[in-house]
Amino acid sequence: MIPLLGLLAGLAVGLFLDPSVPIWLQPYLPIAVIAALDAVFGAIRAILDGIFNDKVFVVSFLSNVVVAAFIVFLGDQLGVGSQLSTGVVVVLGVRIFSNVASIRRHLFRA
Repeated sequence: MIPLLGLLAGLAVGLFLDPSVPIWLQPYLPIAVIAALDAVFGAIRAILDGIFNDKVFVVSFLSNVVVAAFIVFLGDQLGVGSQLSTGVVVVLGVRIFSNVASIRRHLFRA
């Protein structure tokens, strides 16, 4: 219940304050959001499997975001930022859909 209240409070603050993203951060934000979603869906799957650990979730969340942003940064430095961004999105997208499929199987098993 507390995470849901935190999510709602964060959404409300974001909508009312309308924060702006610095221009240098804009290429990394979508990748960081996808990496964070991967960690969240992994956590939901772990909760349903009965193996959730909050410390593992926090480390996974932070490391996913940092590693994904670093890969995009490295790609920008090498001049292949869009290709590496696409690669990160594909890999994390596959993981997200895999976790969602597992969640769906768990919730709707007969």
